[in-house]
Amino acid sequence: VRLQESGPGLVKPSQTLSLTCTVSGYSITRNYYRWSWIRQPPGKGLEWMGAIDWSGNTYYSASLKNRTSVSRDTTKNQFTLQLTSVTPEDTGVYYCGNSVGSWGQGTQVTVSS
Repeated sequence: VRLQESGPGLVKPSQTLSLTCTVSGYSITRNYYRWSWIRQPPGKGLEWMGAIDWSGNTYYSASLKNRTSVSRDTTKNQFTLQLTSVTPEDTGVYYCGNSVGSWGQGTQVTVSS
């Protein structure tokens, strides 16, 4: 399984961050995987943000659920993250992965005006 994150490297405060994870080698609708987004702010640990499972059910971090949305495009074998009302505290490296330990290489996101 290969996962690749894509999206803008720079986002302005108050805007919405949108990232896409393209999965190859395994269908995101195949039982029973869960597909997740995590992030790592500079100098801090990893933070799980949200996920979507093989049937389309979504799961969110309690601290981010009001700003986070995870969706998918099964025709493209992709899943996406949207994070609204971003602030500089949302700066970090964002990773997509699955529930059996496959992860993308990450993409840097900087929130700055």
